[in-house]
Amino acid sequence: MKEAAPEKSFRFYDNRQKYLMFVNTCSEKRVVSERIALELDQIHPRPPAVRVFDAGVGDGTVLARVLRSMHQRYEHLPYYVVGKEISLEDIRLTLEKLPDRFHEHPSMVIVLTNLYYHEAPYLSPSSALATSRLVWHEVALSGRTAADYERQINDLEPFLAQHWKASVSKKSGNPVYERPVVLVLYLQSCQFLLNQVIPRQGAITADYDLVIASQPYRARASAEFKARKVVAPLALALAPGGRLVGIHSCGNDPGLEIIQSVWPGEQPFANDRRDILRETKVAMGHEARQYNFNALSDKQSRFKYVMYTLPNEIDADATSIGTSTMFAAWNNASYVAQIEDERLAQAMTDDRYLACTREILRKHNGLWFWDETYVISRNHKP
Repeated sequence: MKEAAPEKSFRFYDNRQKYLMFVNTCSEKRVVSERIALELDQIHPRPPAVRVFDAGVGDGTVLARVLRSMHQRYEHLPYYVVGKEISLEDIRLTLEKLPDRFHEHPSMVIVLTNLYYHEAPYLSPSSALATSRLVWHEVALSGRTAADYERQINDLEPFLAQHWKASVSKKSGNPVYERPVVLVLYLQSCQFLLNQVIPRQGAITADYDLVIASQPYRARASAEFKARKVVAPLALALAPGGRLVGIHSCGNDPGLEIIQSVWPGEQPFANDRRDILRETKVAMGHEARQYNFNALSDKQSRFKYVMYTLPNEIDADATSIGTSTMFAAWNNASYVAQIEDERLAQAMTDDRYLACTREILRKHNGLWFWDETYVISRNHKP
């Protein structure tokens, strides 16, 4: 089969319909945030702030949940939180969740950026040309209520529409920014308190206590690519004692059964956490000696999330399964497996895919998926 040109290749994270249906019909965001929250007891923040980097903010659900957990654990500490996201739609959704977070925890700085993985932790483009085009926008939110903050965040829409643009690389097929952007948000009332936390352009230190790397790469990419382009640069941005939590889909679940019932032998998950950690050590070179690479046991690493259904909708006594549930299950299975739109369209020319989906749902009395996680921690300095 002739491969599509890179600029026309499948980019699962750009399909808004599939993504939003998955997010709103599955518990993954909640379960992932609960897993990440467990790391808060393992980090050792130092002044002036708890420092967190989210390597793929998405719609902001995981970040908002983690911020709630952080407030519970570190109620009186300032936060410095950087989130990377190239999608304008996702940045809008993330910003919608921030007014309440600022109201509960005023002493924090939130930074959103569209920079690449090796650039974003430092808020600095790697090339001189990109640096000259960098849009650095700092907003000190005034007022005392979440409604005040929401109004001012909504006012950012023209700025986002003008600057938060992406195109497709003809070389890799991946989305690339047209202009690098850094958006810095904090409360004006806390500006004095946060003076040492607010980032200053050209003088950025990474040193993150926690790096969240949830689904930051394509499942089918090689372990070498995932390590070199994503995981290693993020691990190198950790502070001494900092921890990177990696999370990705791993299959061996009813979702994959649906996919393999339509495409026998399909294996979308090209490598596992051990492969990625092995390649990350190689990519980091001599720096790897400062880190611990923990693949965890299967019991510790793997966790399950489910697709929501109505009570008794898919039990042995059910005479039929609702159409919306059937389509949601098919969407979610194909989204997690990152099946290309062209292949999906071909499979959906008849009803066999729905029959396969129905059979698997009844077999397992619902639909669920496995994710696996790993941890990379940086050693404390002597």
